[in-house]
Amino acid sequence: MKPTWISAALAAAALTAFAPGAFASSHAEAPGTASDPDVDNTDVWAWRQGNNLVVVAGYNGLQVPYAAPNWRKFSDEVLYEVHVARGPSSLDDAITYQIKFTTTPYPTVDPADLNAPLGGGKEFFAQLSGGGAFNQTYSVTKIEAGQDPVVLINNAKVAPPNVGPRTNQIALGIPAGTTYEQYFVDNAATSVIASLGAGEGRVFAGPRDDPFYVDLGAVFDLAGLRPVLGNGNTARDSVRYTNMLAIALEIPLDVANGGAITEGGGNADQTVGVWASASRRKTTILRKDGTNDTHGPWRQVSRLGLPLINEAVIGLQDKDYWNRLQPKDDLTYFAGYILNPVVVRDAEAVGFYAAGAPLNGCVGLNGGDLNNLKTNRTDIVQVINLGNADITSIGDVLRVDLGVANGAFPNGRSLPANGYDTDVTDIELTLLLCGVQGLLNGVDVPDGVDQAGDITNRASFPYANRPHEGFASGVMAGPSL
Repeated sequence: MKPTWISAALAAAALTAFAPGAFASSHAEAPGTASDPDVDNTDVWAWRQGNNLVVVAGYNGLQVPYAAPNWRKFSDEVLYEVHVARGPSSLDDAITYQIKFTTTPYPTVDPADLNAPLGGGKEFFAQLSGGGAFNQTYSVTKIEAGQDPVVLINNAKVAPPNVGPRTNQIALGIPAGTTYEQYFVDNAATSVIASLGAGEGRVFAGPRDDPFYVDLGAVFDLAGLRPVLGNGNTARDSVRYTNMLAIALEIPLDVANGGAITEGGGNADQTVGVWASASRRKTTILRKDGTNDTHGPWRQVSRLGLPLINEAVIGLQDKDYWNRLQPKDDLTYFAGYILNPVVVRDAEAVGFYAAGAPLNGCVGLNGGDLNNLKTNRTDIVQVINLGNADITSIGDVLRVDLGVANGAFPNGRSLPANGYDTDVTDIELTLLLCGVQGLLNGVDVPDGVDQAGDITNRASFPYANRPHEGFASGVMAGPSL
């Protein structure tokens, strides 16, 4: 956390707000997504990079790299979407990108035939089968408000799991001396980065390092933040050395904005709201042979915009309901949660605001009455919209003013290699538990993990770095205390 930077921004009445939510970003934050990781939105990053709006949507996070023999993959039965709203007064989609995946199945052969050739018979190693996570393709369909859907790309290749050097050379045909990242991303001849067509940008889909960082073990031990408690225990990055699945879009600014950009900040008319979602068909029939038939309309079962309102603001009982609605519904159905954050009451219940406790000083900063932190939190409402009074729509979207070349959170959220990274966990913990006055007065409510401890993100598209290799990975957990 950087209190000096925060105070300066607030004092200058520039981007005077910091988005609510905190903790782990939204990894398995709701009962439904915890039991259905294929649909689990874990993070959304969206920021202006040069002449593009970059969006990276993370799904199915906290993957251990060596999770063999069935590596995680995008689901053919899920509709993945990236949504872009435009302007100050509406959260309806101006553009929707629909991403659908197709997986080559494992070969079906006579159970008695164990001598079929490689890639056509019974296999022990999935990467030798020619199917599953090692042979996925996808399509991207663009739906612009008032226009017919347009299929931008079909049969684009998904990057496969990063298993190890023998798989790279024997099964994937990567030449000796060439790395996984060089082959599947950096080398134009073999890269899976695909063009969406003239003037429409680029896309990437596949496994990536999960760039979030947080001490999950401490947060969910009844908010036992090690630096706050001063118990001498070293904070641990629970996301370190884990992977996620990512869909990355590089969208030209004029496409995102619906017209040319005017440089300079504070322009509500060219501010976009970005969020991502996952949907399943209304009805699924499970066949005896293990295949599924899906029928009916799509039903949204997961979503994410800001990091991460559902995790820290919405009560446990309503998290799945939240995931099924859209940002434009938030003010109608969830205003009570936003104005009266449950996490403050929970922190009170475990003694954080008592005399001599770590957050007792926050009570004084808010008029000496803890109710000022528990109720009528209009400061949280103000932050959602970048402190811009011209923005009147309120909902869980990540706002990006496209006219700001080097915007920092909460004006977008970029990946660390791009130089604008902010420890959103510390900022949001402080905002929720101590209010904007806590931020103005340099209060820090840290989890103790200040940066990702594994690998630095890329400086070029798709920005999230290579997935950790299964062969080189080991046990991540530290010793018991």
